[in-house]
Amino acid sequence: MDALSLHLQAAVICYLLSIINITAQDGEWKFATATYSNDTDDPIVTEGACGYGDLHKTSYGKYSVGLSEMLFDRGSTCGACFEVRCVDHALWCLQRSPPIVLTATDFCPPNYGLPADEGGWCNFPRAHFQIPEASFSLIAHLKAEKIQIQYRRVTCERKGGIRFTVKGSAYFMQVLISNVGLDGEVVAVKVKGSRTGWIPLGRNWGQNWQCNINLAGQPLSFEVTTAGRRTLASYNVAPENWKFGQTFQGKQF
Repeated sequence: MDALSLHLQAAVICYLLSIINITAQDGEWKFATATYSNDTDDPIVTEGACGYGDLHKTSYGKYSVGLSEMLFDRGSTCGACFEVRCVDHALWCLQRSPPIVLTATDFCPPNYGLPADEGGWCNFPRAHFQIPEASFSLIAHLKAEKIQIQYRRVTCERKGGIRFTVKGSAYFMQVLISNVGLDGEVVAVKVKGSRTGWIPLGRNWGQNWQCNINLAGQPLSFEVTTAGRRTLASYNVAPENWKFGQTFQGKQF
């Protein structure tokens, strides 16, 4: 075996080991804090900084969560799934309650006018979860103002295929990507018309992706890549007579 082959083989082994290491780290329990909102119209479940819209109408619903700045990572974590459990407090934690799995859908903004341990829960670099009351009550008593939790990244179990909601105008297309399985975190999206090749989309905000190309009158295909570098193409999910505002379902990881 020549030197170049050995070098390439070593590079592949290092890459695979790095993936294994990242996966192991994601599966480790880490410490954070959590609070809850008792407002049924709270943005965590009605809008959210990830752009999913009214989560009452989606599969995320009460199992949504707002993340502090460190965890939100400028929106790149949108759609990721976290397993959460209450720890270190016999009075506040519900005994023998199983962990819950939450989907990142919103941003918990910092409040640097307050100390990090006295109201500034989401100040950088704290790891904090703002949880809807309905799901918070599954792991802790609501009389608790703040609880200690452990969390870890887990695989997202989704029903049905990836959803593509098409918005925009004749010269501007924006696609909301939701209901993504595996790690749930989308890092790249492409779209293809019947008369084009694959066109990369840029992240607008949250999980809204955009391009400045008119694809009206063409069936649309989409390619989605997750943070784990898994790529899935869904062909002709939107018919040629698609309209803005419609949602289409593709394949699932």
